[in-house]
Amino acid sequence: MRLDSDKPNSASNGSRHNPNGSSSSHSNKTIPPSSTNGYSHATNGTSSSYTNGSTPLAAKLKSPTFYGHDREEVTRLLIQALNDLGYQGTASRLIQESGYELEGPAVAAFRHAVLQGEWSEAESLLFGSHQSDDGGGVSISNGDSMHHEGLALAEGADRHLLRFQLRKQKYLELLEERDLGGALMVLRQELTPLNQDVAQLHNLSSLIVCQSADDLKSLASWDGAHGSSREVLLSELSKSISSSVMLPDHRLAVLLDQVKQGQISKCLYHNPLTSPSLFSDHMCDRSDFPLQTVLELTQNADEVWFIEFSHDGSRLATSGRDTAVVIYDTSNFQVQHILKEHGNHVAYVAWSPDDSKLITCSFDHKARVWDSASGRCILTIDHHHQPVTSATWAPDGKTFVTGSLDKQSQLCVWNLSGHALYTWSNEHRVQDCAISPDGKRLVTISPDRQIFVYNFITREEEYSLRLKTDLTCVSISRDSRYMLVNMADNELQLIDINSAEIVRRFLGQKQGTFVVRSAFGGGDENLIISGSEDGRVYIWHKENGTLIETLEGHSGGCVNAVAWNPADPCMFASGGDDRKVRIWSKELSPNTRRRVNSNESHRTSLGRASFEPAVSMT
Repeated sequence: MRLDSDKPNSASNGSRHNPNGSSSSHSNKTIPPSSTNGYSHATNGTSSSYTNGSTPLAAKLKSPTFYGHDREEVTRLLIQALNDLGYQGTASRLIQESGYELEGPAVAAFRHAVLQGEWSEAESLLFGSHQSDDGGGVSISNGDSMHHEGLALAEGADRHLLRFQLRKQKYLELLEERDLGGALMVLRQELTPLNQDVAQLHNLSSLIVCQSADDLKSLASWDGAHGSSREVLLSELSKSISSSVMLPDHRLAVLLDQVKQGQISKCLYHNPLTSPSLFSDHMCDRSDFPLQTVLELTQNADEVWFIEFSHDGSRLATSGRDTAVVIYDTSNFQVQHILKEHGNHVAYVAWSPDDSKLITCSFDHKARVWDSASGRCILTIDHHHQPVTSATWAPDGKTFVTGSLDKQSQLCVWNLSGHALYTWSNEHRVQDCAISPDGKRLVTISPDRQIFVYNFITREEEYSLRLKTDLTCVSISRDSRYMLVNMADNELQLIDINSAEIVRRFLGQKQGTFVVRSAFGGGDENLIISGSEDGRVYIWHKENGTLIETLEGHSGGCVNAVAWNPADPCMFASGGDDRKVRIWSKELSPNTRRRVNSNESHRTSLGRASFEPAVSMT
């Protein structure tokens, strides 16, 4: 039973027949100029389907290869790229001269149907007019369409999942239009029988009660029919269509990115802020890498446990075994503020997204929010009953999360008025936590060797991982794809957040007893940096896991923390048990090197935050 009155039209050049014997030519229905990756192309008045294996006459006059590459593939890539660049006229002339088209009428019709919200037509064009393998549910074809095979799908494509994606968009758009009856029919008769993720079906069904389109968009994380949702859907669907039929979006740009990444992966000291040029092979020089200590900051009165640059790189906050937090101006590394209101060790600091505020977490069971310009405490979170071990800001800077060693209220979301907006109810204490920059996930690690990943929007746990050793810290990459976890068996792991699979291991640093922190580093986060219990700083290449440098950093104990300046790829900092913060950069001439020392008092303590019960953060 078809839910709309229009018959689906064939994407083939000939006619197609429906079960009652009637036929209709696809050319009887005028299709508006089709958007192919966002543009239109000319065909000299004819619409000849692109077919693999047939060579246009113009192309036969030239070699079938282009420096070892298939000429047809290269030409189609250029047509797409020219349109992406906005050179539609040049792309049309290339189509005329080469005889190749970017994609045939069937693909153009499918693209048009998705972008215009013609869901019956889109499903018919994608899968063909036979719906015998529908996978359940009432077909959105009316049964009168002529038979055609549909578009060639990529190997391993899940036809049921593709149908689910199309029908989900249709369902959401009906809800947006407040057509609740139509939406309910799609949910019951088209989505549910496909037997996809039950949890997702429950989530979709809960959207029925949304009071407005704005509520729907917020809860579904969807921007509506007139936003980019249809373009996003088309991009997702195209990944499951054979690339010989429908080129993936911006394919030449993707290939160029892969070329750059290939060169970067071979460049051990890759650390620029700008992307490598396509005009020459890329290789960075070791002399431009930050390998020298150019400053020593000694304002901290005891071991340095945590350091963090502001997002704009203009300030550096340090904290540790003493009760103070020191904020430096990185233009001259003079002390800007010393924050002194905590009554015990300060284990963690976190800059707000706009750097206007700073959260500090202490063993005094409190977290404090400070105005970073004035150094004034503007909020105290006095809710936890054990040390507050970590904090992380939501991307909008309006809320934040604190983690502690409590067993009842160990993970809470707060607003800037100090009101608890949500408290997770599990019993796992929190050693460290981080919200992904895209705001979608919250990752925590616990002293009982587990990683928990939550959907930060719905607050639901997505998955957890149990490891074989103690975990000390977690951080998330700027692109929100990876988490970096330090482990107490001399190993760091890079884990894909979506798949939960280990992408790479980094070995060499020493860690077995104490809290040692790591970070992403370099101009494009192509590096991994970590402290170590042997007093050294370790730097690896993120893409291939190669240990690039082992730097003699601090004497008399651990290097507890490291941080890379996000605004200066040639600067990072390290903090250790020697009560010093070292600033690393390219080697400077002797007369420009200086030692900033604002506290010459004699220090003898060698204690530190460890996993041992008496002095442990666990």
